[in-house]
Amino acid sequence: MNNFEFYNPTRIVFGQGQISRLSTLIPEDANVMVLYGGESARKFGTLDEVEAALGDRKVSLFGGIEANPKYETMIKAVEQVKNEGTDYLLAVGGGSVVDGTKFVAAASLYDGEPLDILKTGGAKLKEAMPFGAVLTLSATGSEMNKVSVITYDAAQAKMAFISETVFPQFSILDPVKTFTLPPRQVGNGIVDAFVHVTEQYLTYPVNAKVQDRFAEGILQTLVEDGPKAMANPEDYEARSNLMWAATQALNGLIGTGVPQDWATHMIGHELTALYGLDHAQTLAVILPSLLEEKQQQKQAKLAQFAERVWGMTEGDDAEKATQAIIKTREFFESVGVKTRLGDYQLDATCIDPLVQHLTDHKMTHLGEHQDIDLDSSRRILNRSL
Repeated sequence: MNNFEFYNPTRIVFGQGQISRLSTLIPEDANVMVLYGGESARKFGTLDEVEAALGDRKVSLFGGIEANPKYETMIKAVEQVKNEGTDYLLAVGGGSVVDGTKFVAAASLYDGEPLDILKTGGAKLKEAMPFGAVLTLSATGSEMNKVSVITYDAAQAKMAFISETVFPQFSILDPVKTFTLPPRQVGNGIVDAFVHVTEQYLTYPVNAKVQDRFAEGILQTLVEDGPKAMANPEDYEARSNLMWAATQALNGLIGTGVPQDWATHMIGHELTALYGLDHAQTLAVILPSLLEEKQQQKQAKLAQFAERVWGMTEGDDAEKATQAIIKTREFFESVGVKTRLGDYQLDATCIDPLVQHLTDHKMTHLGEHQDIDLDSSRRILNRSL
């Protein structure tokens, strides 16, 4: 196991009816801005619950945050924060709303050009406005981590920043709030969480038994309860397990002391930026192809994955690795997320622009060994057609 340091200060408040806890989680004298995405938060009553729980606090609203939150949108929220004297933020929505809120929290107190936060990956951040989250979609894990991904439309780029200043103070996770999600969003969330785990797990062995078994437990949960949630949207137990699995997938715990990949995400970000695919759709397309490309290098962990997650006991490690990749692709398809570029009306003509974007954004050496170069990325994309 590699050396590591683990820190996570976010309080999780889990279960049905916990939005009422906002009255004790946010200071009574706070001037709160509630940030959200589309009108579903109002339509299904979540915003009304939030506003009721906030009581007599001064509250303003900022809506319209996109599925891939745009810098150009979030900077408007920063301006509103400054104009209204806001001193506390509350994200109500999925990971995109939480990511956007993290940027607003950082940019509102930043002494400099806000775009620099993205350009420097958050390296210069010293403080951020306090904020919490009410989660309505299980997917990204943003509710319990220090990472934010923002789309900078002017450069057609998805840009991440990381800072301990943007851990949420708390996140409320009520599985009931996921009952009304469209099947596409549920399937996307399952895939997103699954790939978050594999990016930290399917690398090479370092004898990190606890991290491996935590990761395998999360993957098994997604495989078992994902289809249940798709088949019965109001299965509270399945939704509970999915919600907690997605949070655990990217709160830093399973990634401590182990090598990490993240090449699937980096290539996938370019697909979203250029062609507008959902984030999870890009992951479902890229991961199986990347595993095929790097199968020999990742064989030991792929064979372990095959045995412990998919229950495969026959064949040698190479055969198990091959079958595990096939099972992964089939699982993504089973929750409604297609795994080929052609499924999204993209053909070979998309590959040159994608490789050029990887070049422009300095994504020329990816993966746990930094050996996924542009030629490798091109082969992965060709495998994905």
